[in-house]
Amino acid sequence: MNFTSISYKASASILFITLLCFTASFGQKKVQQKVPEKTRILFLFDGSGSMLESWGRANQYKINIAKSILTQIVDSLQQNDKLELALRIYGHRSPREANNCKDTWLEVPFKPKNHKLIIEKINEIKPKGVTPITYSLEQAAKDFPAGAGYRNIVILITDGIESCGGDLCATSRELQKKGVFLRPYIIGLGLRAEKTLDCAGKYISAETPNEFHKELNKAIQTAFSKTTVSVELLDARNQPTETNVNVSFVNTLTGISMYDFVHYRDAQGKPDSVQVDPVVDYDLVVNTVPPVVKKNIAIEIGKHNTIRIPVPQGNIVIQQEGRKDNGLESIIREKDKTDVINVQRSNETFRYLTGKYEIETLTLPRRKFTVDVQANKTQNIYLPSPGIVNFNTISSGYGSLYEVRADGTQQWVCNLDNQKANFTFTMLPGRYKIVFRVRNTSGSKFTGFKTFDLASGETKMVNVFN
Repeated sequence: MNFTSISYKASASILFITLLCFTASFGQKKVQQKVPEKTRILFLFDGSGSMLESWGRANQYKINIAKSILTQIVDSLQQNDKLELALRIYGHRSPREANNCKDTWLEVPFKPKNHKLIIEKINEIKPKGVTPITYSLEQAAKDFPAGAGYRNIVILITDGIESCGGDLCATSRELQKKGVFLRPYIIGLGLRAEKTLDCAGKYISAETPNEFHKELNKAIQTAFSKTTVSVELLDARNQPTETNVNVSFVNTLTGISMYDFVHYRDAQGKPDSVQVDPVVDYDLVVNTVPPVVKKNIAIEIGKHNTIRIPVPQGNIVIQQEGRKDNGLESIIREKDKTDVINVQRSNETFRYLTGKYEIETLTLPRRKFTVDVQANKTQNIYLPSPGIVNFNTISSGYGSLYEVRADGTQQWVCNLDNQKANFTFTMLPGRYKIVFRVRNTSGSKFTGFKTFDLASGETKMVNVFN
C-alpha cells in the first residue's frame, strides 16, 4: 500500500475530527451540570376524615380552607410554561370504617394546561377515610412520566400522621436515591409532627391558615429560585488560593452527589459560581486527600452564597536512587489511622492536606516513614538503590527471609515459594538471613540458614547449603 498517497486525506480527516472534538469540548465549559429548566410538581393531598375538623379563628373545616388556598395557588401557576402539575388524593373514597389503606388515587396526571381540571377535582373532595401516607408516596413514584429534563417535586399536604403502618422515611429516602423525585415538602395543617415526618422530607408546620398559604407559596417559589454558590478554598493564611480540586455537592439525605465541579479561579483569583437546586440540602465535599467534608451547608435560597473551607496543602515526593520510572508504590495513611488514603508512585508529586502521615514503601523489606506535610512545602522521601540477590536452596522446601537489625534482632521480610529451589529478589541494602529446610528431609535439624550483606547496586549469589 502506498501510504504517501493517502497521507494528505488522512491527515485532513484527522485534523477535522480533532478540531471538532476540541471545539465540542471547549464549548462544554459553559454547559456543565445544570438545574433542569422544567419542573413537575405533584400535590399529594389529604382527603381523610380528619380534614373535617375545624381550624383557625373562622372555625372553618380544614378541608375548605385547604381547598381554597390550594386552588388559588394552582390558578396562579397557569402562566408558567416551564411547570407541569398533577394531583393525587388519599383517604377520600372509602369511609373510615373500611380502613382502606390503599385509598389513594391519581386524580389528575401530569400534562400541560391541566390547572382547571385540578381545581375541579380539589373542589370535589369529600373527606372520608384514613391516612395512608406511605402507600400514597409509593404510588406517587409511578405518577412522574419517564424522561430527562425535569425536576420532580412532591408537595405533601396533611393534617395527620400515618395511620396504616409502613416506614415513610425509608420509602421517601429510597425513592429519592432512585431519582424519582427530590426531597418532598411536607406541610402539616395544625400538626406538630417534626420528629415523625422531618426525616421524610422538609417538614413545615402550618399552625394557622395564613401560615399554610405562606408556606405553600414559599415551597413553590423555592423550586423556581435561582440559587448560586461560590466555594473559596483557603490556604494556611486563610486566603482563597487553593484550586483545581473536585468539589462535590452531596444530597444530605441520600448521600448521592448531585453536582461535581473541578474548582476554578479566574485571572483575578476569584472562584466561579455554580447553580444548585435549592430544593435539596447539601453536604459539601472537597476531594482533597484526605477529603474535607462540611455537613449541611447553609445556603440562602434565591441568592448567591459564598462558602469558605480551609484546605491548606503540601506535597510528598518519594524517590529511589537511580530510579526514573514510577513503578515503586507506597501506601499512605494518616498518622495513627488504619485506612489507606492513597497509593503513591515513585517520582510523583502528590498533594495532601497539611498534617502528619505514615508512609509504607512496598519494597523488600518495607520501610516506614512519618512525615509532617506543611503548607506549600514538599516533603521528600529518599530510598537507596536496591541490590539483587539470587538464592540456591538445592531443592524445593520451606523457608523465610529476615532482615537482621543493628542490635542483632531480626524482622520477617517474606516467605519463600515452597515449589521452587531458586529465588531472585530485588532488595534494599542491608543485612539479611535466609532460613530454609528442604522438603524431603526427615527433621527440623536439617534446617539451613545463612546471613549475608547486600549493598546498593550489588548482585549477590547465596548458596544456602554451601
